[in-house]
Amino acid sequence: MLKNLVNSCFLLILNLTQIYNIMNTKSFLASGIAGTIVYFLLGWLFYGILFFDIYPQEQSMLFILLGCVFYAFTFALIFNRWAQISTFSTGLKAGFLIGLLWALSMNFFIQASATVTLNSNFAIPIALDAVSAAIMGGVIAVVIGKTNA
Repeated sequence: MLKNLVNSCFLLILNLTQIYNIMNTKSFLASGIAGTIVYFLLGWLFYGILFFDIYPQEQSMLFILLGCVFYAFTFALIFNRWAQISTFSTGLKAGFLIGLLWALSMNFFIQASATVTLNSNFAIPIALDAVSAAIMGGVIAVVIGKTNA
């Protein structure tokens, strides 16, 4: 089931890039896959090892992986199609800003439905998500630069 779901996601992404001829497909796929791997591993490092007490309950690895896939491919789309970001430093900066804005947005939505009041842990996931997105953005940009060269 997992293999079929992941295959379907990648086929959908591949077909959309070919149908709309929106960018260099090789660069888009390679950077998206690299970003997925980096973001997944950073999530494991930050949330699984260093700050495991932030989300102590068991998480679905399938949905975490799929979240990483679509988040990384969002960055790959933006960097490839509209921003032409292809160096580590520009990817790092753009990744940090996009990641920070996204993390703030999602954490405020989560707080809106939470039964507890805002606590001191509110800022930690935002910082971790922004740093993870920055590193992922840098890696995505490097892969774009290498595959477009």
